[in-house]
Amino acid sequence: MISFKKDGVHWGIFVNNTSDKATFLRALEQGNFPESLSYLEGKRGALFTKATLEHYLTKENRHDIKILTSPKGQSLMSMSSGEQKRALLHHILKSRPGFILLDNPFDNLDKEAKLDLQNRLGTISKETPILQLISRQRDMLPFINRYATLKAGHFLPLAHVPESLAISPMENMERLEVPPPLYPKPHIPAILVHFNNVSVRYGHKRILNSIQWCIGKGEFWQLIGKNGSGKTTLLSMLTGENPKGYGQELFLFGQKKGTGESIWELKEKMGYFTPSMTDKFTGYHSLENMIVSGLTDSIGLYTKPTGAQLRLAEAWLHLIGLEHLRHTHFHDLGTGQKRLLMTARAMVKHPSLLLLDEPTAGMDDRSAALLVHLVNKMARESDTTLIFVSHRNEPGLQPDKVYELQMTPEGSRGMEIEKPS
Repeated sequence: MISFKKDGVHWGIFVNNTSDKATFLRALEQGNFPESLSYLEGKRGALFTKATLEHYLTKENRHDIKILTSPKGQSLMSMSSGEQKRALLHHILKSRPGFILLDNPFDNLDKEAKLDLQNRLGTISKETPILQLISRQRDMLPFINRYATLKAGHFLPLAHVPESLAISPMENMERLEVPPPLYPKPHIPAILVHFNNVSVRYGHKRILNSIQWCIGKGEFWQLIGKNGSGKTTLLSMLTGENPKGYGQELFLFGQKKGTGESIWELKEKMGYFTPSMTDKFTGYHSLENMIVSGLTDSIGLYTKPTGAQLRLAEAWLHLIGLEHLRHTHFHDLGTGQKRLLMTARAMVKHPSLLLLDEPTAGMDDRSAALLVHLVNKMARESDTTLIFVSHRNEPGLQPDKVYELQMTPEGSRGMEIEKPS
């Protein structure tokens, strides 16, 4: 058996959406270490997590307090995901922690940023013990040499890397069809979106340069690009939340942007989901009511649903395998279940255009496989146009076309590329 100095031991802790990471993290913060990690007792650890980064973002946005950057430096909000994580890691290292806990550090990173962070962590691991919480097995750092899993907050050592967690899609999804829309759909033009030489800049910083992108009815697109390439800017012009589209050759649903349509009229024709949306639903809404609320795009349901609406909700819950939980509170679901439900909610009205922004970020292999299968099925069995944004080449995703934003000094240019193999 190979032996290691304690400082040379690095744990890969496999988690899924029922692992209860919060309980484990609280125990570490309180100094309550499981027996296998007892050698870390007395050492001050640092957390490299999404919550840690959001804490500093809140400090900056609400109180104008810059902690990760210099007072006159670039704001965190204006940085790409890779730049934000580099700043957080630099801040952590200045405190010389006794160990570092990483929670899915590669989420939302493009390949280049992921490789950069991996190399930095490899150097750090020569001096500092690393604990890595792992949802996706291919994200495991190469220097990891001990393995464990989390079950209901309990740390359970493993003799070896577990077998792949990915599974075949739910039998229900194979057997059932996507429920039809409850209400008749308006006429859908052949071309839903047309960017014609659209450019965006903020001050002297150029973001997008002469974007040409034509999106037709019923098409399934994947939008890719490096961190900071302008994907979020592009989506925000589609949702109507970014005024940069006004005065340019941007056409939505056959109408030029800024010629009379309101944001609410645009939202009626769109469905949208990004993981941060789940934070808005802090009330105790049943799964049934969550699905119904997708028909009106409301946060919660404040009117009594009709019989037809409840039957539609039941059909969607049956499709995603959650019908037995229809009266359960959304608040009580695991991460994977929440994402499945929110994807169904975004699709329940069969919008003309459905935008899914990094929907698998932070999910385990099993749940991500199910969500990808659901997205493929919705694209195949409806005339809704889908745009799926992801840094990952998700196994099994079947877009018709791929649009890539390629960064240049003059701003990102876009082009259709061959689908990833």
